[in-house]
Amino acid sequence: MKKLLSLIIVVLLFVNFKTLQKEEVELVLDSKSELGEGAIWNYKTGELLWVDITRKILNIYDPKLNINKEIQIGQMIGTVVPAESEKVIAALENGFYQLDLETGEKKFIANPEENIEGNRFNDGKCDPAGRFWAGTMSMKGEKHAGALYRLDPDGSVHKMIDSVTTSNGIAWSLDATKMYYIDTPTQKVTAWDYDNETGEISNPRTAVEIPRSLGAPDGMTIDAEGNLWIALWGGSAVSCWNPENGELLRTIKVPAKNVTSCAFGDDDLGTLYITTAGSGTNREDLEKFPQAGGLFKTTPGPKGMKAFFFKGEF
Repeated sequence: MKKLLSLIIVVLLFVNFKTLQKEEVELVLDSKSELGEGAIWNYKTGELLWVDITRKILNIYDPKLNINKEIQIGQMIGTVVPAESEKVIAALENGFYQLDLETGEKKFIANPEENIEGNRFNDGKCDPAGRFWAGTMSMKGEKHAGALYRLDPDGSVHKMIDSVTTSNGIAWSLDATKMYYIDTPTQKVTAWDYDNETGEISNPRTAVEIPRSLGAPDGMTIDAEGNLWIALWGGSAVSCWNPENGELLRTIKVPAKNVTSCAFGDDDLGTLYITTAGSGTNREDLEKFPQAGGLFKTTPGPKGMKAFFFKGEF
């Protein structure tokens, strides 16, 4: 009898575990975003900033009120970061801008690619010193047409990496000595030595290599344990990797084909918010993933790190 009871308990635990695994990702907003991207948590306001690139929308989601505010920007918006001035800095189709979310004022800062046609900004984040890094890509699918730029608090712009195809996820190690960067078609996370004092990078090498069978690496964030969480375009998942040895630690399935970015949020930084895209999804995929383009969340266990804010004002 004891053996039978033990067997029943094991079976029930297994069933419950499988159920939890299926339910661990929850739909937050059925937003039907064309190209949801750029998730970042503003810990000062308790809001998630995220964008719909091609629909030119900046989203501000308040989880406590369960309200999402949409702001039409007028240009494709690759990503946005909070600033210490309480404004935000955005990488738009035509360069860097400062946005005042209260008044709607949009102030141009710089466009390092004003003489380049057919490119737009994509993903980016601030480094520990408060500089904004964001990269570009060709809207025509041209290879090596983009670059990664660094916007300093004084308004100066520096080209940091050239010949980029699809500039995407970026993060810094907990000790601020390494920068992790994704150029999507390479299927890699490249680690660079990073000087927090100067913002210079050097000595690139592969930290993580993602098999094509898992999808293409897109947006990325880092947790309090130093592991990287990477959204997988075409892979219906977010994956967690150890950048010290390149080991895949965990995969969380998401009910959308194209998973684009992720960010830890909420008061304890224990909720992983996940953006997805409806674009690049055919009719068969949409039947399988009717919530594609939605904003999702999960509580994976590890906590995140506070986002770095931009330190300048214009």
